[in-house]
Amino acid sequence: MKTILSVTAHPDDEVLGFGATAAKLSSRGNRVVNCILSGKVDVRQFRPELDELNRHILNAQKILQCDAPIIGDFPNIRFNTVPHHELVKFIEDAIEKVQPDIIFTHYPHDLNNDHYQVSIACQAAARLFQRRQIKPVESLYFMEVLSSTEWGFPAAFNAFAPDAFIEIDREFLELKIMALEAYIGVMRAYPHPRSCEVLRGLAAFRGSQAGLNYAESFKTAMNILSL
Repeated sequence: MKTILSVTAHPDDEVLGFGATAAKLSSRGNRVVNCILSGKVDVRQFRPELDELNRHILNAQKILQCDAPIIGDFPNIRFNTVPHHELVKFIEDAIEKVQPDIIFTHYPHDLNNDHYQVSIACQAAARLFQRRQIKPVESLYFMEVLSSTEWGFPAAFNAFAPDAFIEIDREFLELKIMALEAYIGVMRAYPHPRSCEVLRGLAAFRGSQAGLNYAESFKTAMNILSL
């Protein structure tokens, strides 16, 4: 069995980018922990009271059968004002605590700048095993977060081009949607990217790219092969 850590900026990012995969992996006995750096998202429009938001976060983890999340207090939409080493240190502490085999984090060319800051900090933190005596990270993958990854303009950003696909089946896709709905107010009506129609459509499209049924897709940053 493996231990998997996701590292994301905001509550619901972990579900949008990784939710069905998390549900599938946890259902098979793997340990899955989500690290969310901005637990308060204090400038999010229509954000519920903090106690209610915390319940949403925990409810989403329960639906996906993930462990209790690691939650930070970094300022929403202002990660670029935080010294880089502070983000790296927080993620390193999560890595030391969880001892993951595999890490999933944001694609570094997402339109959302918080996602970029988390991605580059996570890339640095993932090298911790080369600086300290801890279990090596086997793989690091970038995830696709709707309403950010696909919103990057091609002329200015490198478009997301996945090279790793995890078949999720309809069961885990529906658990992903349930976990997103646990974040009250996050889902939107079609054709918004955070709608049920788009989430199902993307899973079908990514699956078809790899000859699978439904899938979540990722971009490989590092994969240490043991042959």
